[in-house]
Amino acid sequence: MIGSVIIHHRSPTCESRNGLCPSWIWHHIGDYMSPLWRHVELTVVAVVVGFVIAFGLALVAHRRRWLITPITGVTGVLFTIPSLALFAVLVTSPLGFGFVSGVIPLILYTLQIIFRNVVTGLAGVPEETRDAARGMGMTDRQLLWRVEVPLALPEIVAGVRIATVTTVALATLAFFAGAGGLGDKINTDIDFKSNIAVAGALAVLLAIALDLLLLGMERTLAPWRRARAT
Repeated sequence: MIGSVIIHHRSPTCESRNGLCPSWIWHHIGDYMSPLWRHVELTVVAVVVGFVIAFGLALVAHRRRWLITPITGVTGVLFTIPSLALFAVLVTSPLGFGFVSGVIPLILYTLQIIFRNVVTGLAGVPEETRDAARGMGMTDRQLLWRVEVPLALPEIVAGVRIATVTTVALATLAFFAGAGGLGDKINTDIDFKSNIAVAGALAVLLAIALDLLLLGMERTLAPWRRARAT
């Protein structure tokens, strides 16, 4: 026998089979922390700024009811604009690529959700409660902040929760505007299942965590609801 050839057959790796690879995920999870933090920044900034704008508009509309329809119409139109179109417009504007171009559309999408919930919550305060507060000598300002807003708090927080979860999802597209986030991480290797699974799972967990945080804030700010439930 002159010689022999030994052939070693290597079994395909999990990565080469494009599967869900726990080992790969364990060794690369740290690569997702910076995109996750940017995703948090996009979401928090969008919801906070959107809340300030929508809440202010709702307070004005609460006193001048004729404004509800036009404001709802305008915010509704903004909500129906495709997100990619808004990102494209802002990217080609003087703002260019960056965080601002990514967060502006997210702010606009929160307005209708929060505005409608605030208006609905304030309108749902019983009229007899308002009459009782006026009978105690409260001014309109005191009535608003001491009676109407606290009683409308569950509806207001519900709107913020919906807007927050929606924003977490929409923020995955902010990478088109150069704003980063988990969507940017997905786009780097969109054909690799483990990459998509990790980034997607982190987005879902972020939405759940922020929703639970807001729910806890509501219970803290409205302790009478807990007492009534008990």
